[in-house]
Amino acid sequence: MSAEHNNKDAKHNEKDAFDDLPKQKYVRDEVQQRQARQGPAGRVFGGGGGPGIRVGGGGGGGPGMFVGHGAPSEKVNDVKKTLKQTVKYAWPFKWLLIATILFTGATSVITIFTPAVSANIIDNLQFAAQGMLRSSNLLRWTLTLAMLSMLGALIGYLQQRISANFTQKMVYSLRRDLEIKLSKLPLKYYDGRTHGEILSRVVYDVDTIGNMLQMSITQVITSVITVVGVLVMMIRLNALLTLICMSVTPLYLLVVYVIAPRSQRYFVGQSRSLGDLNGHIEEMYAGQRNVKLFNYEEDSISEFEEINERYYEYSRKAQFISGLIMPLVQFLGNVGYVLVCVVGGIFMTRGRISLGTIAAFVQYVRQFNMPIAQASHIVEHIQSVLAAAERVFAILDEEEESPDVSGENDIKDPKGAIRFEHVVFGYFPDSILMADMDIDVKPGQTVAIVGPTGGGKTTLVNLLMRFYDVMDGRITVDGIDIRDMTRGGLRTMFGMVLQDTWLYNGSIRDNIAYGNRDSSDEQIVAASTSARADHFIRTLKDGYNTIINEDATNISQGQKQLITIARAFLSNPAFLILDEATSSVDTRTEMLIQSATKELMNGRTCFVIAHRLSTIRNADIILVMNNGSIVEKGSHSSLLSDGGLYYEMYYNQFSGESLEESA
Repeated sequence: MSAEHNNKDAKHNEKDAFDDLPKQKYVRDEVQQRQARQGPAGRVFGGGGGPGIRVGGGGGGGPGMFVGHGAPSEKVNDVKKTLKQTVKYAWPFKWLLIATILFTGATSVITIFTPAVSANIIDNLQFAAQGMLRSSNLLRWTLTLAMLSMLGALIGYLQQRISANFTQKMVYSLRRDLEIKLSKLPLKYYDGRTHGEILSRVVYDVDTIGNMLQMSITQVITSVITVVGVLVMMIRLNALLTLICMSVTPLYLLVVYVIAPRSQRYFVGQSRSLGDLNGHIEEMYAGQRNVKLFNYEEDSISEFEEINERYYEYSRKAQFISGLIMPLVQFLGNVGYVLVCVVGGIFMTRGRISLGTIAAFVQYVRQFNMPIAQASHIVEHIQSVLAAAERVFAILDEEEESPDVSGENDIKDPKGAIRFEHVVFGYFPDSILMADMDIDVKPGQTVAIVGPTGGGKTTLVNLLMRFYDVMDGRITVDGIDIRDMTRGGLRTMFGMVLQDTWLYNGSIRDNIAYGNRDSSDEQIVAASTSARADHFIRTLKDGYNTIINEDATNISQGQKQLITIARAFLSNPAFLILDEATSSVDTRTEMLIQSATKELMNGRTCFVIAHRLSTIRNADIILVMNNGSIVEKGSHSSLLSDGGLYYEMYYNQFSGESLEESA
C-alpha cells in the first residue's frame, strides 16, 4: 500500500511540474510580441498587432492619412546617451543622411507648390471659358506642372534609394559589431540570458532601428516642411479662408490624441495575448509526446480556449475603438471640404478669390491635416528606435572577456600535467563556491569527478576550459598558468564528449570535421572507424553525406554520441573531458560507446564526470565534490573503506548487491 501511495505521489508531483510548463513563457514573450506587432517597413500598424487604418484619400473625399496608434510606446532609460551612441553609428554615413534630408525636403517643397500651379491652370481654363485665354500662359503652367511631377517622382525615387542605403549601411555596421561583440562576451553573459532574448536584440531590435529610423527621418522632415509651407501658401492665397479652414484642426487633434490612445491599452493586451497564444501552441506541439504521456490534452485545450478568449476580447475592443477613428476623421475631412467649398464659393461670387484658389485650398487642407494626424506615429517611431537602440547598445557596452595574451606561451606539444593550486572561485563575488582547491594530475592519469547535483562538477570543467577565470590561485598545464595562454591555444588541447550532444544542421562529414576543417576524407573515415561509427554511417542512404536535420532527430541518441566521439578522435587532443553518455541508449550501443571511449582515453589525461560509479573503479583519482568543494579524494577502494560520501553514493546505487561483490 505504501509503495502504491508513493508511486501515486510521484506521478502527482510529476504532473504538477508539467502543469507549470505552459505558464512559463521562457523565451517567447520578447520575440513573439515583437513579431506580433511589427509590420513591414513603410506601413503604419495598429498598436500591438492591431491594423493601421487608412483613411480618406479617395472615395471619401477626406484627407489621406494614417491614424490610430502604432506599437505601444517603449520607455527609454537614458535618451541622451542613446542618441549619442546612435549618432556615432550614423556619423560615418553622414553624407548619405544629409542627402536624404535634402531630397526629402525637396520632395516636400515640390508637393507644396503643386496645388498652386494647378490653381493657375484652372484659372486659365476659366479665362478660356470667358474668352480671355492666353494660350502661352496655359501652356507654360501645364509644362510647369508636368516638370514638377516628373522632378518630384525622380527626387522621390532618389530619396528612397539614398535613405534605404543610409539606414541599411548603419544597420549592417551595427549588426557586424554585435556579432563581433557576442564572440568576445564571457560565458556568464550567456548563462544569465535566454537564447531568445539575445536573438531578439540581434534580429528584431536591429531591424526595428533600420525600419523605424528610415520612416522617422522622412516623416519628421516632411511633416515640418509641409505644415509650415502649406500654412504659408494658404495665407498667401487667402488669410480669411485659411483661418476658417483651420477651425477644424482642433477637432482632428481631439480625435487623434484623445480617442485614439484609448485603444492603445487594448492593443497592448492583444499583443500579449497573441504572444501567449503562440507560445502555448508552440509548447504543446513541441512537447506533444509529453502532452499525451500525461493525458494533458483536455487541459491543453482548456488553456488554449482561455487564452484565445482573452485575445478575442482585447482584439474586439481594440478594433471597435480604433474603428471609430476612421468615420470621425472622414467626417472632419468632409467638414473641411464643405467649408472650403461653401465659404470659397461665396468669396468667388464676390470676386475675392478664383476657382483655382478654391481647388488649391482643397488640396492644401488635405496636406495640412495629414502630418497633424501622423504626429503621434512619428513620436512612437522615434521612441521605438531609441528603445531598440538602447537594448542593442546595452550589449555593446557589456564587459568583454579579458584580452588574450600574445600566444608565446601556448603549448605546442603538451605533456598532459594539470594542477589546481589554491583555486578560489564563485559565480558571484559575495558567494564563494570553491575555496583553496588543490588538485595534482599527472600525465596520462584518469580523474573521475563525482558528487550530487550542484556539487561543482561542471564548474570545475568550466574553470579548466577557462570559460570562467579563477578569483584567486591558478590552474596550470605543464606548469604554465592557463591565463598566460590564448584561449584558443588552451582549448585546442582539449576534446570533449558530453552527455548533451551538439550537432548542427549539416552533413555527418562536416559535423565530424567541425573544428578541423582541413581533414581529409581518409582521416574522417579513420576517426569514425575508431569511434565505432563508420558501420552505422555507411548503412545510411547517403552515408557520410547524410544531412543531420535541425534538431538532429533523424539519427538516434547513441549515433549522435558516436559522431561526437569521432569528432574527438579527429581532433587528437592531449586532454579529454568526458561526461558519461550511455544513460539513454540500448545495451549494444552502450557497449560500442564504452569501447570507443576507452580507446579514445588511451594515453591521454582524462577528466570523467561520472554518474554511474561502477564505470570509474579503475580511475587513478576519484574526486568527490559537494557544494563546490572536494570533500574526498582517492581511489575507488580507499574511498569505500573510508565510509564517507562516496561510500553512501555507491551503496545507494548498488543497494541490491553486496558491496564486496561490486567492489
